Amino acid sequence: MKTKFLVLIMITSILVSCKKEASIVVTPKEYEASIDNVTQILIHDIFSPPVASRIYAYPNIAAYEVVAQNSKTYNSLQGQLKGLDSIPTLDAKSGVNKNVAALVAHMEVSKALVFSEELVEKFRDSLYQKWSDENPKEFEISKEYGLKVAERIKKWMGKDNYKQTRTYPKYSVHASDKTRWQPTPPAYMDAVEPHWSEIRTLVIDSSSQFKPAPALKYSIDKSSPFFKQVQEVYDISQMMIKKGDTSEEMKMAQFWDCNPYVTVNQGHMMFAKKKITPGGHWMGITKIACNESKADFDKTVYAFTATSIGLFDSFISCWDEKYRSNVVRPETMINQNIDEDWKPLLQTPPFPEYTSGHSVASTCSSIVLTSVFGENFSYLDDTELPYGLPARSFKSFKAAAKEASMSRFYGGIHYKSAIENGIIQGGNVGEYIVKKIKFLK
Repeated sequence: MKTKFLVLIMITSILVSCKKEASIVVTPKEYEASIDNVTQILIHDIFSPPVASRIYAYPNIAAYEVVAQNSKTYNSLQGQLKGLDSIPTLDAKSGVNKNVAALVAHMEVSKALVFSEELVEKFRDSLYQKWSDENPKEFEISKEYGLKVAERIKKWMGKDNYKQTRTYPKYSVHASDKTRWQPTPPAYMDAVEPHWSEIRTLVIDSSSQFKPAPALKYSIDKSSPFFKQVQEVYDISQMMIKKGDTSEEMKMAQFWDCNPYVTVNQGHMMFAKKKITPGGHWMGITKIACNESKADFDKTVYAFTATSIGLFDSFISCWDEKYRSNVVRPETMINQNIDEDWKPLLQTPPFPEYTSGHSVASTCSSIVLTSVFGENFSYLDDTELPYGLPARSFKSFKAAAKEASMSRFYGGIHYKSAIENGIIQGGNVGEYIVKKIKFLK
């Protein structure tokens, strides 16, 4: 009896020991949750679409560099992204859990990019406690490596000229020059990120590498190409009003609004109605694609990294043109020349019209995602459910991008030429990134 009791104790001790030594399991869902947490912080802190793209890109790159260490599938981005090198090497026998280290790196870099650091810390600490309980030794080793990679990425991102542009002068509004962009109601906000073209790109050679065709020349001559496109925006809005709230055009416009600057007037009060950015929507689509394809942890990190790099360079390319051409918005033109009481379906964003940011960023994202998941990847996009909008089905990423682009015309905030040339511009950026960056071995 005593012998049996001793054997039982030994078996129990072995089982407890095995349990303690079991490797920490980090799932793709946990990585997606970290990105979702960043998205919620971006909404809370009200970051602009260009700045949001930066906040998505660097943490994903940090995580990817951990995943790429000693990988048989993925290449490091060192030497492929501008200025990126000297990522701390990882000894294959170090005992580091790469998934843990990747998520540590993602959270640490995210924390350095947002205002509400405590919201990252709250999410991080819940994972740290869980991992520490599961395997404290492995957690500490993995955490140490993840933090080393994060520090390297933070030093690299600190040289992209973002800090310098915070001190540059604001956009100068010339009220007497009706050919240039003017602030629009209801908040008449200052122009957003007029110096974004000076941010260091990640892949494309320069902000102006894929400069689009010139914008149509300003004119109030009703027979001119420019005024005809102004009239076209007004006419489509009138047609949509006749169709009512159930029109497909209105559903498209509302689904892809993604404007973090929407302001609402109630009496003497004005407040912000917070939403995701276009980049946040495409991060949501990336999550859907990862789940639909049952992507493992490494592929999930790869998909988010590739998409966020595309978004980053897309906004730099688009903003370069916006402040070069400085095209006035439809709302301003229509109020001054056609109907002073007209309002667009969507609230006009606070920056010049040409080219369409949605068109550039969405088209680029669709090309990058197609390179990861393949052509004709059909899915149900439920990204906007939290904002009271029903899910929409798409037969491919490119079909979604086309709808996102056209939604800006139906929303009354872009002319057709800004959309059509924005699609070309975004396509050029996307194709260049896909050809130039070798993610896979």
